[in-house]
Order: sequence, then structure tokens, then C-alpha cells
Amino acid sequence: MVLYCDYRLDRKELPGISVNDNLNESEGTCDPMSMEILNPIPVQIDLRSLIKSAHIPEGEEEKRFLSLIEAAHSVMTAKAIYKVSYIDSKADDSVMIEGVPFRSKVLRKHFDKVERVFPYVVTIGTGVEDLEKASGDLLEKYYLDLIGNAAVVNVREHLKKCLARRYALEGLSYMGPGQLKDWPLEEQRPLFALLSDVKSAVGVTLSDSLLMIPRKSLSGIYFPTEIPFMACQLCPKESCPSRKARYDAKLAKEYGA
Repeated sequence: MVLYCDYRLDRKELPGISVNDNLNESEGTCDPMSMEILNPIPVQIDLRSLIKSAHIPEGEEEKRFLSLIEAAHSVMTAKAIYKVSYIDSKADDSVMIEGVPFRSKVLRKHFDKVERVFPYVVTIGTGVEDLEKASGDLLEKYYLDLIGNAAVVNVREHLKKCLARRYALEGLSYMGPGQLKDWPLEEQRPLFALLSDVKSAVGVTLSDSLLMIPRKSLSGIYFPTEIPFMACQLCPKESCPSRKARYDAKLAKEYGA
């Protein structure tokens, strides 16, 4: 069950949250050569999947979880910034995008037949993590963390749909700095440099350790692909709770990852 904003469960409405199925409302107009901010973005969460992954029993605990979703949604400020960017040059293990160098064999291979890419940052703001900090209940903190993670991932998916529709792209995949050793967290610096003033645009900054603030934010580059790609396919780590795809040793060898 996929829900928009009012998080319906078995047709029982939670008070105070309105439904909005219009994915176009946050798009506005777009100069294809410029950077764009999507604000606000309607938050979409697969409630059933979230309840299942959190192992939440029916009854009072489920009601508690729903009330936390309502509280979390009320403080989310979902936004995205992206830039239509063009590749200047390509080396063996790096690419130059509008004067900004990025070093990654995997990224370079994906960009072999690509000239236009979409660097981005998405966030849901500080609201959910503020609720986490204010709570003295460890289980409640865990639930809020799950809700925040699910929300920011779906904001990224909203951006993907907007890009696919606007630029008539049938397939889009993404990579983010730090997902693979091949493209480490240090690559956040050139990514943010390419996007210019991310702080003014969507309120996201980098810490000294290159983690994003607010914590519930994601960054990366969307690029056209004929075959869907996920960084998980090249990561051999077995006990990753965020894994979205199986490790593919053959593919990893092909990419030199």
C-alpha cells in the first residue's frame, strides 16, 4: 500500500493530513540549462512495507507507530535541488562535469555513452531528527529513524519521476558519494561545488567529516541507463540493512570495483 501524505491504513484516515496525488505541483517551470529547486515535495511512504520491516505488531503498537508518522509528517520540509549538467571530458577513471572533476571508475563506465547528467541533493529537513533528539524512548527513536529514512528515499524517487517525465527518459539510475569505495565520501565536495549554494537552495550543508546536515538528506548523480543499476550490485558487504540488490561478482569485476 503506497500512501500520499495522509498515510491511510485500511481506509481509516488520520486527522490533520490532506491527500495530494499531484506529482506536478512542486515542479514549476524549468530552464533546461539551469539549476532547479523542487519545493515543496509531497512525501510518499509505503506504509505496509515500513510496518513489516520494523516488525510492528498489530494493535496498540501499530497505533503508536501511526501517530509517530503523523507527527513526523507534520515537521517534514521535503525539498530537492538538481542541475542539468553536461560532461566536458572523460579519462580512464574520471570525468569532468562542467569544469568539476569526479574520480570513479564506475561512474566513468556509466558515462561512456552519456553526455547529460543530473547531480542532486534531496532532504526532508531537520524536523524528524529533532523529534528523535527530543524523545527519551529508544524504540520511538528507532521508529522515527525508519520513518525519516523511508521519507527521504521517497523524495529521491519523486525527483527521479520528475526527471524522467520532464526530459523523456525511460531509464534512470543513480550513484552517491560514499556508496562504494570507488566513489568515496570525499567526492561530496565536488558534487556540492557543482550544485553551487546548496545551503541557500535547500538548507543542506556538509560537516567536517563530509556528512550532510540535516542528516535525513541524500546526494548523488542521476544518469540515463538502459539497464537499471544499483551500487549494491558492486558491494560485497553481506550484512548491510540498506541493501537493495544482490552483489554481482561478475559485474563488480567488469567495473573494476
